[in-house]
Amino acid sequence: MAAVNPRVSYNERRKRTQLLMLVWPATLWLIIFFVIPLFTVIAYSFLSPSQRYQAALPPTFGNYEQILKEAYTAILLRSVGMALVSTLACVVMGYPLAFFIATSSKKYRNIFLLMVIIPFWTNFLIRIYAWIFIIRDGGLIDSFIRDVFHLTDQPLGAMYTPFAVFLVMVYGYLPFMTLPIYTSIEKFNFRLVEAANDLGANDLWAFLRVMLPVTLPGVLAGSILVFIPALGSYVVPDLVGGASFVMVGNQIYTFTNSATGKTYGAALSLVMMVVVIFALIIYYRFGDRNSTAA
Repeated sequence: MAAVNPRVSYNERRKRTQLLMLVWPATLWLIIFFVIPLFTVIAYSFLSPSQRYQAALPPTFGNYEQILKEAYTAILLRSVGMALVSTLACVVMGYPLAFFIATSSKKYRNIFLLMVIIPFWTNFLIRIYAWIFIIRDGGLIDSFIRDVFHLTDQPLGAMYTPFAVFLVMVYGYLPFMTLPIYTSIEKFNFRLVEAANDLGANDLWAFLRVMLPVTLPGVLAGSILVFIPALGSYVVPDLVGGASFVMVGNQIYTFTNSATGKTYGAALSLVMMVVVIFALIIYYRFGDRNSTAA
């Protein structure tokens, strides 16, 4: 039998100890600030509402029965619909923008990327208030249409509408779509398009059959980065949607700030989490497949 080198064994134990020392702080952080709060929300969602204790025994499924009623289901579907529409709009606008940046000369490419990233230098709440100034009655657009161009005497009424929520969401999340697509297009070999043209494909067909499938992982990654925050958005619908356009984030806030609604808010949070997990499963299923094919 070969003799075991004690020095090698000691070095392996030391490396393992060093690795554990590096991993444990992050693990402890996740346990305290993610795992424990998550299990607390799960426990709350199965407890009975209590005005005195917020939640109390006995366990019940009534919270889920309550939030799956027609009114709250409509809010969840409205949120999913708004998130999907915003994601689709970001794809439609983000792909050409990413293509333009990726195919620009290196002299200007970093400048264009900087222009995409610059909005992140300002707090999102401040940018929302800037949009409120632009689209509110008597705001910038309304003043131009009524006072400068004299197209109408009535206020536009763009605030507190689904369109206002959609507009601000697309503005806020468009960079999250543009940057992953830009990364995919930058790595794309444009000789494949030339080969497709040589084989008789026009530009549109070459894009649909060659370029889009290869860059689809970037589109899917950007879609996840837009869909998840758009689904759980609270600030945007609260400030520009108002009481007439409540989304799931606003409803969870309303539940958790009521005396007996914290268990309902926990249940609704878990239902929204299931929707997010379903979206992630779709991404990993199709994203990995397209990435492997590419």
